[in-house]
Formats: sequence, C-alpha cells, structure tokens
Amino acid sequence: MPADDYPVASTRTLLHIVDGSLAFAGHYLHEDVHPIHTHSFVEIALVMGGAGAQRSLAGRQQLRVGDVLLLRPGVWHGYEDCRALDLYNCVFSPELLRRELAWTRADPWLGHLLWTGPYAAQRRGILTGHVSGDALAECVEHLDRLHDLRAQSAETHRGDLVGRLLLFLSCLAREIAEPGERSDATHPAVLDGMRMMEEKPAYHWTLTELATELHVAPGYLVRLFKSATGLPPMAYLSRHRVELAAARLLHTDQPINRIGESVGWPDQNYFARRFKSHYGLSASTYRERFTKPLRR
Repeated sequence: MPADDYPVASTRTLLHIVDGSLAFAGHYLHEDVHPIHTHSFVEIALVMGGAGAQRSLAGRQQLRVGDVLLLRPGVWHGYEDCRALDLYNCVFSPELLRRELAWTRADPWLGHLLWTGPYAAQRRGILTGHVSGDALAECVEHLDRLHDLRAQSAETHRGDLVGRLLLFLSCLAREIAEPGERSDATHPAVLDGMRMMEEKPAYHWTLTELATELHVAPGYLVRLFKSATGLPPMAYLSRHRVELAAARLLHTDQPINRIGESVGWPDQNYFARRFKSHYGLSASTYRERFTKPLRR
C-alpha cells in the first residue's frame, strides 16, 4: 500500500489521523533521518528490516529486527542513521483506548502493555521490547490482516478491526512483559480512582479525599496504586495532568497559563517545573517545536 494511502497527516511536526480511522497498520520505510515529531495517537512500531536508531527523551536506541516500540500520545521521538529501516506501524486513536479498550486496564497483560508499562521505571511513555520466532510471525499475521481492513468500510467492519487489533496487542503483551512487571487484575478502587481523577483533572484532589470517596484507607490506596501503576495516586494524577496539558498545547491556541489552570496547576511556576520534568522541554518549547513545519 502506498504511503499516501495511510490516514495520517502532519500538522507541522504533529502527526494525526485525518479520516476518523480507529486503527490501521502499514509499512514505513525510512532512509537517513526522520525528524523529531510527536503523535496524537498511540503508535506501535515493529522493526521488520534494515538498520537505524530511535532518538527520544530516553536517549538513543539502536534498532534491530524484532524490536518493538510503543509510544503513548504526546511523546516525542525520531529516527536517525536509517538504512532501509522498515517499520510495521500499528496506530490507534486515544478514543479507542478509552472506549472499546478501556477494560484492558484491569487485564494483567494488556494493562501492562497499554497503561502501566510505558510509565514504569521512568520510561516517560515509551515501552520497548523484542519479539522473535513464532511470536513475531503471529504479530505480523495480525498486522497484515489489520492492514487489509483499510479496504473495508469502518461502519461494517468495526468489530473486525477492534478484534484484529486486540489479537495483535494480546500477542505482543504476552511477549514483552518482563518478569516482575506483570500483576494481578487491577483492584476496583484503583480503576475507580483513575476514572474519578481523569474526569476532573482541575479539581484540587487530595489523597485523603480520594481515599474517602473510594472507601479505603489512604495508605492502602497508595499501596494499591503503586502495585497497579507504579505510582501513588497523586503522582498518577500529575502524569495525567501533564499529558492532558501536552495535548492542549498542540491542539488548542489557549495561553500556556490557562492550560496550566485547566489541568489543575494554576501556579505557573509549578506547572512549568512539572511539564519540563516529564517531557524534558518547557511548555513553550514543546509547543513551538511541534508546531514548526516538518522537514522531510
């Protein structure tokens, strides 16, 4: 399939889905350098051939066949020293993650792949792994079928699309979760707490109030959250706020101080520190860098 058939376009250095597609898969071939950019969607790249390296907030990673890169929305990265670097990309919208795939938060394997793994151990929204042998072949089979669904109507094949995506994600989740990083099913108090904080990010949440709402002791809630997400509740809220702020920096023209207020950080200095700590860039630099024309 030619690259221009893919439903992804760049608005300066932000890549986004342009035709309302929920998910799709396709090959991308990179030579030399692919500039630093960010996405409004979840991206999973499977290295199929060639050579190259990824550059991101985590540093430089040399790539080899079978390597997997999962990036949450808003994370920046690029490729360099590419020589026929063949990536099989799987892309799906945050809306799909929040709706049809919301239940994956409670699944030990998929929850790690999509929700907790990209942030555990200070990964900053990027999860890496490796697949080979039968697992690699199975992943490619599911990606091929997902790729083929581009020719079908999303209205009549929505179930096929979500089902094929889940088969790919399940195969991947089984392979790249490291021992000790998988957990039991997520406690309901954690799931409810996540939803409550995400629905009201600007609210002045405290650990005591959240625990009271969830009918658990504060200390116990901290242990539950850390077991499920790697973070205590207030740190989880901070991460959600900074990701939400990044999306608003890219998708709105609101002043930076208003964005800080809208995500629960009215103190501009505090917002600036939190944002730079997470993304390695100030909010103004992040907005300026990813709203410049993308040089190909």
